[in-house]
Amino acid sequence: MNPVTAAVLGAVVADSATLGLHWLYDPVRITEIEARKGLVFLPPDATDYAGAKGYFAHGGRVAGESSGYGEVCLLMLQHLAKHGEFKRTEYQTEYRAHFGPGGAFVGYVDSPTRLTLRTLLPLEPTAFPAASGANDDQFAALAALPALVATHSGSLVALMERVEEVVRITNNNTLAVTAAQCSAVALFEVLRGTPIAQALAGALPFAGNTLRPLLEQALAVPTLDSIAVAARFGMACHVAEGLPVVFHIAQHARDYRSAIEDNIRAGGDNCGRSIMLGAIVAAHMAKQGGSASPIPLQWLARYRKLVAAIDACTAL
Repeated sequence: MNPVTAAVLGAVVADSATLGLHWLYDPVRITEIEARKGLVFLPPDATDYAGAKGYFAHGGRVAGESSGYGEVCLLMLQHLAKHGEFKRTEYQTEYRAHFGPGGAFVGYVDSPTRLTLRTLLPLEPTAFPAASGANDDQFAALAALPALVATHSGSLVALMERVEEVVRITNNNTLAVTAAQCSAVALFEVLRGTPIAQALAGALPFAGNTLRPLLEQALAVPTLDSIAVAARFGMACHVAEGLPVVFHIAQHARDYRSAIEDNIRAGGDNCGRSIMLGAIVAAHMAKQGGSASPIPLQWLARYRKLVAAIDACTAL
């Protein structure tokens, strides 16, 4: 599998694998569930959340479907495949059609999405503001990045400009932009063949004054312990909580499967973290492993939008 395809499929498959235990803030409960029925591609089940800290958001979804994050990731992939490049107004139009009333997406709509739709719905596309997003630093800011970064052929400066443009469509927030740019640099470097530890360290200068010390602390943890790191930095949807967990797992993961499983076990907004984690680790493994798929074939087969994703990758 080529690294570009691996990065994109690594993101959407990771999100889908994680959906059944999304927003369960109880690693002990997750461990109990894993012992009884496994960890990945579980059907969302309200009884798994009963009496535990968490939010059961995906009652209408089935195993193999995506969270809103995965839907955004695939939407950007299909946008780039259709247009050959990023076109802001067209993307905003497609985003509104997909997530808005009567759109294809039926499921939980998070705050950044809801507030973005509130801006876009009453307007003609010619009047869409460039920064149509909410003042929000949650993980929706990173969801569109894998395809955008994986298909970028220009300079790093140009990529940073494009990442900011895309992020402000849904998250008009400086910390969200900084987190996205830092994540994008890490993936960009991995796709260029930079070793993963070096790529993560090389992204730190783009992290800004708030994120950089947190990421440095996470990278300094000497052995993999996703549960402890998530407890230390935070399990919720905000980038300053989740991105250190992503960097920690990516640095230590021995393969794609274990990276995604360790992220699920950490609990909280594991779907939000899964997008960039899956992209970075899958791209790294593809660079190391030649033509073999870094993503388990059984996982690919269980992702319900695999055909759509592969068709879009082929059209890039």
